Amino acid sequence: MFDESDMKSYKTNALIYSTIVAMGGFLFGLDAALISGTIDYITAEFSLTPEQLGTAVSAPALGVLVALPFAGYICNQFGRKKAILLIAVLYLISAICSALAPTYWTLVAARFLGGLAFSSISLASMYIGEIAPPKLRGKLVSMTQINIVIGLSGAYFVNYLINHWATSGAPWVVNMGLDTSTWRWMLGSEVPFAIIWFGLLLTIPESPSWFVFQHRDEDAKRTLRKLMPEDEIESHVDEVRESIHKSTEDHSIKSQLREIFGKPMRLTFVIAMTIAVAQQSTGINAVLFYAQTIFKQLGIGSDAAFVQAIWVGLTSIVFTVMGLLLVDKLGRRPLIIWGMVWIIASLGICSYAFHNARYVVNEQTIAAMEAAETQDASMNGTERTALNDVDRLNALAGVEHTSDIEFKQAIRGALGKEAANKHMGTLLDASIKINAKLVLFGILSFIAAFHFSVGPVMWVLFSEIFPVSVRGIAIPFFTIVTSLTSWLVQFFFPRQLESMGMTAVFLFYAGTVFVGLVILFFTLIETKNMSIEEIQVAMRPKN
Repeated sequence: MFDESDMKSYKTNALIYSTIVAMGGFLFGLDAALISGTIDYITAEFSLTPEQLGTAVSAPALGVLVALPFAGYICNQFGRKKAILLIAVLYLISAICSALAPTYWTLVAARFLGGLAFSSISLASMYIGEIAPPKLRGKLVSMTQINIVIGLSGAYFVNYLINHWATSGAPWVVNMGLDTSTWRWMLGSEVPFAIIWFGLLLTIPESPSWFVFQHRDEDAKRTLRKLMPEDEIESHVDEVRESIHKSTEDHSIKSQLREIFGKPMRLTFVIAMTIAVAQQSTGINAVLFYAQTIFKQLGIGSDAAFVQAIWVGLTSIVFTVMGLLLVDKLGRRPLIIWGMVWIIASLGICSYAFHNARYVVNEQTIAAMEAAETQDASMNGTERTALNDVDRLNALAGVEHTSDIEFKQAIRGALGKEAANKHMGTLLDASIKINAKLVLFGILSFIAAFHFSVGPVMWVLFSEIFPVSVRGIAIPFFTIVTSLTSWLVQFFFPRQLESMGMTAVFLFYAGTVFVGLVILFFTLIETKNMSIEEIQVAMRPKN
């Protein structure tokens, strides 16, 4: 027999282990978003083209594509705990190598290595699902998603602090090299968090389900004694053993894929593929990972751009929590459909604001050019060349340009491609006339809409719409689809910015979301309060 205090201790243990593992989501968000504050620095240091910048930013997304197919095998072969410990080591090595990267390709390789660790999200959900009590499973699994947005917000705040210190001119900043290696400190700030996570992971037990999978029932029972009453352990082990038997009986990868692509699952396939592509086609990771770049184009200055990025992080946290709390009350379909409408409207606001922006070379622009050249000459010990560049800019004085593309072309024509690319951010900042508040409202509205709807709800749908017989392959398969879409968005954003401009980029994202909205409007059913079996019946072909 057990009393209420025993039950509380079981829940406490499950909460502690789940919280530790869910910190992988925090590392994911931190690692993913720290790059946003370094873009201008690494572009200048390595003289990057838009394609090279896109490669550096999107390298982790490519890494996770490589890692996902092997994550399940590693978990089954070596155990959940060892797999997650390996991920913590990868985060640590990636952060150190990124901060110390001597060349562009070293930086790309280090970030790719960090992307291998991004599989922490799926592994964390697996581990928590296997050790959490059924009544707490949903809430504990959702901690990973909440930790992701906390990590994103933390990255923006860390970037702001480091950028603020780097420009303060304080003696300790100069002594530590913070002013000349700002981006390295930003990427290196992940190191202590990775060390802490690794240390905490050493204290968690191995998954009891894995022990049963390995026919180590006594080890499984030893772990389960920390998670449930003694008189429930034997039956739980039997249930896990039966579940494993059913999932491995005549369910090869080939047969599962055949079932996923088969006619009985056609509606499920269409819904899953559409939302997997549409979720990332919103451009969410372009906005999150290039946040400072976008805000700097508003003419609000570097410090203000870092501050606005913090608001992006905080908005992500608030609306992710709201979405997870309300998904069982409002339903999946309303959150997805109306959330996508909200996303389209928000992107439309951003596009409208940039469409009405104007760019004029004036005294402020020329002063900014002189300051940039003076700083560059001071850092490199070279003669100032600002006078020549100022003379060239004077030829454009007073000329109004109606788009960022037109303005960039004029600047390149006046200064030459190399000098123009070097100082384009500074010149845009000094020349733009735009309703910055409207853009900020549109972006924060977009962030809110995404994290309230398709962001977290996609994963809820994935956990419901697939039959148990194919879930082990279906969820990783569609995770690869959404990861590939994310990589494409991140990689092409710098080139889109150069060739299409902000107005067209936001319209492009809105257009792709609209296509997804139309498809889901006619196919997505409501799955709230339905068992997995009832969902399968509802999604089968009627004829």
